[in-house]
Amino acid sequence: MPIGIDIEKAKEIHKEHIRAIRKPILEQKDVEYMRALEMGDQEKVAQVVTEKQELRDVTKIVTDAEISGTTVSEVTAELKQIWNEEILGTNPLV
Repeated sequence: MPIGIDIEKAKEIHKEHIRAIRKPILEQKDVEYMRALEMGDQEKVAQVVTEKQELRDVTKIVTDAEISGTTVSEVTAELKQIWNEEILGTNPLV
């Protein structure tokens, strides 16, 4: 009998990788937000708020992903494809 793969655990590990990459990006967005507030640039404030929310939501993509792989390498490959380069930049796991 083959050993099963814990898809939820794999997703959680992948989300931790995302969180590690996301943290400095969110910190930079906090700086941008404060500068925009100081300058009274409400358009920039709204833009940064949207960008920060997109960064927060990126882990939900992993949570909602349907993973069909049955081996560790298949599951890993599917999770790597979920990476949102537009929001997080180049995937360091590839």
